[in-house]
Amino acid sequence: MSPPSCWIPGGPRVGGDLDPGIAHLRAGGVSIVVDARGPGLPVVRHWGAELSDADARHVGPGLGEALTVNSPDPAVPLALVPEASTGHMGRPGLRGHRAGAHWSSAFALTDVTVDPGTARFTAVDGRAELELVTEVELTPSGLARVRHQLTNLATTPYVLDGLEVALPVPPHAEELLDFTGRWARERHPQRRPFDRGAWVRENRRGRTGHDATIGLVAGVRGFGFGGGEVWAVHVAWSGNHVTYAQRTPDGRSTLGGGELLLSGEVILAAGQTYRSPWLYAGYSAGGLDGVSAGFHQWLRARAHHPGPTRPRPVVLNTWEAVYFDHDHDRLRALADAAAEVGVERFVLDDGWFLGRRHSGAGLGDWSVDPAVWPDGLTPLIDHVESLGMEFGLWVEPEMVNPDSNLFRAHPDWVLGPAPGAMPVTVRRQQVLNLAHPAAYRYILDRLDQLLRDHHIGYLKWDHNRDLVDAGQDGRASVREQTHAVYRLLAELRARHPGVEIESCSSGGARIDLQILEHTDRVWASDCNDALERQAIQRWTGLFLPPELIGSHVGPSRSHTTSRTHDLSFRLATAIFCHFGLEWDISTATEEERRQLRRAIGLYRDLRPLLHTGSVVRVDHPDPSAWAHGVVSADRSAAVFAYAQLATSVDAVPAPWRMPGLDPHRSYRVTLLDQIERPAMAGRADPAWFASGTVEVSGRVLGVIGLPPPVLAPEQAVLVRLDAVGEP
Repeated sequence: MSPPSCWIPGGPRVGGDLDPGIAHLRAGGVSIVVDARGPGLPVVRHWGAELSDADARHVGPGLGEALTVNSPDPAVPLALVPEASTGHMGRPGLRGHRAGAHWSSAFALTDVTVDPGTARFTAVDGRAELELVTEVELTPSGLARVRHQLTNLATTPYVLDGLEVALPVPPHAEELLDFTGRWARERHPQRRPFDRGAWVRENRRGRTGHDATIGLVAGVRGFGFGGGEVWAVHVAWSGNHVTYAQRTPDGRSTLGGGELLLSGEVILAAGQTYRSPWLYAGYSAGGLDGVSAGFHQWLRARAHHPGPTRPRPVVLNTWEAVYFDHDHDRLRALADAAAEVGVERFVLDDGWFLGRRHSGAGLGDWSVDPAVWPDGLTPLIDHVESLGMEFGLWVEPEMVNPDSNLFRAHPDWVLGPAPGAMPVTVRRQQVLNLAHPAAYRYILDRLDQLLRDHHIGYLKWDHNRDLVDAGQDGRASVREQTHAVYRLLAELRARHPGVEIESCSSGGARIDLQILEHTDRVWASDCNDALERQAIQRWTGLFLPPELIGSHVGPSRSHTTSRTHDLSFRLATAIFCHFGLEWDISTATEEERRQLRRAIGLYRDLRPLLHTGSVVRVDHPDPSAWAHGVVSADRSAAVFAYAQLATSVDAVPAPWRMPGLDPHRSYRVTLLDQIERPAMAGRADPAWFASGTVEVSGRVLGVIGLPPPVLAPEQAVLVRLDAVGEP
């Protein structure tokens, strides 16, 4: 166990190890060394591999720094808030002004408080009359998080244009990895050299965004899942945000980010305070999987995390089964079929409320449509519960259709650039201004009433459009809207603590760590195509553990791509996350239902492992095939998948390695035949595959691997590994 964090506030050294003014946070194999000895803002001298206190005293300018010709006379510090007044010529951490003045800050440190795992630094700029408080935390998993708080000490307003966190990374971090995407193809990686200049990812969509990078990673050349030093940051904010990497000509490299403020969004009156979102920061000497472990462990340690005491139920969502065709008898039949194959949660999707016969009407009128449900939802809910399933319901509370009673009564409740001016519609929707007190109360009351009147255990909370020209009273209002959504979710959960909520945003457009403070899972994508899902789930899972990622088995022909897949491939893809179905299985063949029953039974058996173990993604040499798995905390068991995504250049596939096991134990590798065997493309199978089982040491499995079968494209194999004998 790491020793507690240490701080020596200007007094004698403790044990002769640390200089006065050095804060050293240590946990989970990670150290953060913060230098607060200078008169200015604190500087992170080291964020990376764990150091001893004796090591930490040698970090930073104590060893001296070379100065170049034509540079500022004192060495330029790279503070947690970089300032131009120090000679820093890169991206400033604070941008703002007071009627054009005080546009450049010069803070002086006034107070430092350090407790185990946390440090708090307070600084004041007497000229600009601003106070800055920076909080640094290092969680037991080694995941850090940092945020700032800026207070206006003057009597005149201060216009804040941006306040971001900056963290240094060493020069040997030579590559960058981030992500982009679009609807139904979220979080696809893009990799580039960490060149000089700035790589800035701005999101101005008013929500986290399909094209937003879930994180920004810097690493040594050639880093992978299982090797190489990597540093990663994530902005925990569901509105506009910015993430950046910067390398200046003097060789300093930075990762940073924060909220992206629109013009005039934050004007601090006398005594007012702005608090930035948390910037989460993960480090690993063991590649991307090491960063994942830090994020996953932290998320799983939260008090409200859906852990082993609340196993993730098998879901059937009705969208791709019935769309807007809400026929009571058809839905009863679908519920019967769902219960018969082992579904545990039945979710009624879009189409149940007033006037909602298509996507262009009804949003905002949150009452059950008597034309479709003359007896209300209760008969269906009762039927679902009589079958042993929980009932869930789809809502989209933040949006309104112009064709709705709510809009006709209150067009002034819509976010817009100016009073009376409407933004362009998207999906025939506008955005309700939840910062408007009456609009907020209306939505809260309607949802509260819905949950009080019906036995509903789960809400699929959708958010189907970007915020375009989102303002109120002539001012930009994305920030206020985001905070209002958080308040709404928090209040609803306080009134109905047993109800789980999914963050869905036209698929995966609102996935961040702050929305997960208010919700229980995310919908990774509207695309249930298993081939697309392989990539979407792999990269979403870089930051989120499997139990927080919804993944459903759709029909054989994909709704979004029209691609067709065998049921075995669809099952093998979805089973590694929070598993469910999105398919009219009342029309499935008896053979398909048999396969579903077996796969659902397998998921129930495996979910204690899948949803608590360490995720492993294999650095496989053939890009046409991916391998990944989950290893239990005690390394006594594991589940691995080998997916052939496309045809390979090589006639004989490369060995299938399974890292993360105990190298000193033997494992029985068993083919999971609850998922049908895939289509083959080889003349003969490896002996272990033909027999269905083999016993191999963990060292051999991790270093050498097993010969995989020659699979046809878009096929997958699953195996379970169980340790043999005592450790």
